[in-house]
Amino acid sequence: MSPLSRRDFLARSGSCAAHLALAAAVAPRAVRAAWGRAPIGAVVATEPFGSLEQVAKGIWALISTPLGGDRTTLSNGGLIAGRSGVIAIEGFNQPAGAAWLAGKARELTGRWPTHVVVTHYHADHANGVAGYVPAADASGKTVIRATERTRALVLEKNQPADAARTSALQQAVVIPPSEPSTIDLGDRRVRIVPRGGHTDSDVSVEIEDPSVVFCGDLVWNAMFPNYVDAVPSRLAASVKSLRRDRRTIYVPGHGPLAREAEFDRYAMMLGEVEQAARKAKQEGKTPAEAGAVYTLPASLGEWTLFNKVFFERAFAAWYRELG
Repeated sequence: MSPLSRRDFLARSGSCAAHLALAAAVAPRAVRAAWGRAPIGAVVATEPFGSLEQVAKGIWALISTPLGGDRTTLSNGGLIAGRSGVIAIEGFNQPAGAAWLAGKARELTGRWPTHVVVTHYHADHANGVAGYVPAADASGKTVIRATERTRALVLEKNQPADAARTSALQQAVVIPPSEPSTIDLGDRRVRIVPRGGHTDSDVSVEIEDPSVVFCGDLVWNAMFPNYVDAVPSRLAASVKSLRRDRRTIYVPGHGPLAREAEFDRYAMMLGEVEQAARKAKQEGKTPAEAGAVYTLPASLGEWTLFNKVFFERAFAAWYRELG
C-alpha cells in the first residue's frame, strides 16, 4: 500500500471512525498483534471486532480490536444488568455491532437492553444505534438516551444519513446536559454524568459499587487520542473528575481496560501534550511543524501512534484555546 501524504491523511482521518480505520490500514502487523492485552475480566465472547469481558457481577465491557480492520464496532462499550433492566452502552459504528451486543445481553441476562446510552456523537459510537431497535422485546421498550447536543450533531454531521438511525434518535430520551441523572435497575443505580472535552457533549456512565466507570472517548488507553473536536483544557478537567480514590475499572473509549496506573498514565500524557503545545506556540511553530518533531516522553511507555498528523491535530486544538 502506498503511503498517504500528510494532506490526504489529515483530510481523511477527521472523525474517530476514520482515525481508527486509517490506523488499521497503515498499522504494521506487529503493532496490530500487540494491541491485544491480557483481559482484566473473564472473556465470555470473542469476535473479529472485539471481545466481551465480565468485569463484575452483571457488568460486561466490550473491548473492540479495530486494528484488524473489522469495522463492526470500532469503539468500546458494554452492558450493565440489574433486576429490572439492562443498559447497553454505545451504538457503535454499524447496526450489526449494536445488534450483537443486544443479543449477548439476552444470552447473559435473559433480557434485550431496556436502555441504551450513547456517550457522544462520533460515528463509531453512534451510527449503529438503530441495531438495538428492530429485534427489541415484544414490549418494545428499548429506551435510547443521548444529550440533545449529541443527537443534533449525529443528525447534522454523521454521513451517510440513515433513516433508521434518525428515527431511533428522534425518539430518544434526552440526557440532562448539566446535572447527573440516574437509571434505576432495581437493585443497581447507574449514574449518567454530562461532561465534555473530547466533543461538545460527552457523558460518562458510572457505577459506585463495584466501582466501574465507562468513560467514552474522554479516556483512551495505550492509543493516542483523536483531538479533532477537542477542547483540551475541558478534556483535562473531565479526566481529572473521572479519577476515583479507590480501586476502579475504567472502560476507555478505545484500548484495553484500565486500572489506576493506566488511567494516570493517560492523564500525564495529556499534560505532556499541553506543555509541548504551549512551548511550541511561544516559539512560533505551526501545529504541523510542532507535531512533526514531537515525541512522547519515554517515561510514559508505549503509545500506539500511526501518523504525526495526530500530534498536529492535538497541537492545533491547543492553539485554538490559546488564541
